[in-house]
Amino acid sequence: MPDHRRLLLGKSRRSLLRLAPAALAFVIAPGAHGETGVKAGSVEEVKGEAFAEKDRVKRNLEREAPLFIHDQVGTGAASRLAVRLGRNTILRLGEKAQVTIDRYLVEAGGEINLQSGPILFDRPASAPKSSLQIRSPFGLIAVRGTRFFAGPSNDVFGVFVERGSVAVTAAGKRVVVRAGEGTNIARPGAAPTAATRWGDARIRAALASVS
Repeated sequence: MPDHRRLLLGKSRRSLLRLAPAALAFVIAPGAHGETGVKAGSVEEVKGEAFAEKDRVKRNLEREAPLFIHDQVGTGAASRLAVRLGRNTILRLGEKAQVTIDRYLVEAGGEINLQSGPILFDRPASAPKSSLQIRSPFGLIAVRGTRFFAGPSNDVFGVFVERGSVAVTAAGKRVVVRAGEGTNIARPGAAPTAATRWGDARIRAALASVS
């Protein structure tokens, strides 16, 4: 082979070797994280102890810390946590609360698993409608409304709607709860009660548990 062809071939090989790592990183990086690396939101406020755990790795949460799909988020005793999901939704957790962000599509909805403790879901009335579900050992809450409480209240699991409406389903029974109303589920496996007006004292106590 002529010397000039050997020289050109050598330069071409060296150029490809320099480009290969960058090309490989570009192809592999998107799939390396998969869904588990998708950001679901961030921390707005922390009072006391709050943490997120995924793949047996636990991290303490501070203001502006990112949260990801499949994160298990929790609070300690006498603690409070507020997180922003997407651009419009605020989720507040009371003490010893634990939720898992199973799926969250920014501005389109998702699914949250409430294992324990109280939460307050708050979304502006002007925000675009989205499909969101909150699952718990007590039942399924299909979110239609924009601000509601769910968690321990008067020794039962209570759901109270301050603005909008939600549909609560458990033990084969579905109850629609509208603004100013609440429903009770006595224990896992029990059906929700008919929606009724909650008294001021009970409402204040429920909201205080997440603020």
